[in-house]
Amino acid sequence: MRILTLNAGSSSVKASLFVYRDQQWLCELTYQLSQLNDSPRVRWHWHDQVENNQLLSWKSLPLEMRHSAALSQVIGLVKDAGLLEEVAAVAHRVVHGGSQFTRPVIVDKEVMQQLGALEPLAPLHQPYNLNLIRLAQEALPNVPQVACFDTMFHAGQPRMARLMAIPRKYLDQGVLRYGFHGLSYEYVYSRLQELASRQADGRVIICHLGAGSSMCAIQHGQSVSTSMGFTALEGLPMGTRCGQIDPGVLVHLLREEQWDADQLERFLYKECGWLGLSGGISSDMVKLHQAGVPEAEEAIDYFVHACVKEIGSLTAVLRGLDAIVFTAGVGEHDAVIREKILSQLGWLGVDWDTDANQQHRHCAHKPTSRVGVWIIPTNEEMMLAEHGSRAVKALRLFK
Repeated sequence: MRILTLNAGSSSVKASLFVYRDQQWLCELTYQLSQLNDSPRVRWHWHDQVENNQLLSWKSLPLEMRHSAALSQVIGLVKDAGLLEEVAAVAHRVVHGGSQFTRPVIVDKEVMQQLGALEPLAPLHQPYNLNLIRLAQEALPNVPQVACFDTMFHAGQPRMARLMAIPRKYLDQGVLRYGFHGLSYEYVYSRLQELASRQADGRVIICHLGAGSSMCAIQHGQSVSTSMGFTALEGLPMGTRCGQIDPGVLVHLLREEQWDADQLERFLYKECGWLGLSGGISSDMVKLHQAGVPEAEEAIDYFVHACVKEIGSLTAVLRGLDAIVFTAGVGEHDAVIREKILSQLGWLGVDWDTDANQQHRHCAHKPTSRVGVWIIPTNEEMMLAEHGSRAVKALRLFK
């Protein structure tokens, strides 16, 4: 069985082709289109071939057609390899599943309508996720399309973790804290089980740190609290999203700056975070490290401060901590950020290994540490393949 996975963003498309062989999922093809809105660059790699890189001349191609062009290129690669007929399903990452979607689902017309209604809750991701599903339905009409949700890992959280102190009529309408990055958390937690099962069975905080950042408290394998809420804006400061903010600031901007909803949305999603606090230097943590100016340093230090504070908060919810895991772009690759965070966690009994941290080893704690420190690369695509496979098998059984 082969599963094609697709993950679309506003400026990127990621795809992978997986085959189940020897009791495990093996990735045969990885494809990534980046800088889609500016100077598109594509990289793809077959497992037994040298990586291919192209700077695409797509500037004459309208923006609304570039996702379609990327999908056509992916399908062409699979077809040329003689594997297209073996694709059993296309598994898509969909950011928001709302209250109704708590497990992967085969996409039909009714599901698409329901998911479309959730677009305002994830405007940076959901429209592009759904657009790629439509395109894949057209290109591969006989292949099931499976939607897998970033919110579903958190679906079993305690009610207190999902509520907000707002009038109950809005809660009843679905204005609740959902949490995101669930596919990443699910994969990373499964890897922690393999590496340190005793710690994994206890109290764990996974730090998914990147341009989109969040943290999740997990107890006995169940998400019990997470930093993101109703949308992917809440919690930690991110590349261009502000994270936690006093709602009074938004009222002030609406009243004093005479902003409308579109201006406010653009501010919150695209102008804040590391980019805003650094004075517009960058939303890229690598570039902030390289800038060497006070504004960039302040953006970095504020991010670290927010991370430490969130770890403290989640530890209180868990009533202790057995392991902390770093993942995603910054979490996996930025030893400086990890060091800045870990150096403030001695009160938890964290005794981290400087060399292991610098070398990005999986295990980054000393034997004397009361809390395990782990660096585990995430693999959302593999989780998509697993969920897509299960959905197709269930569909066949049902038929």
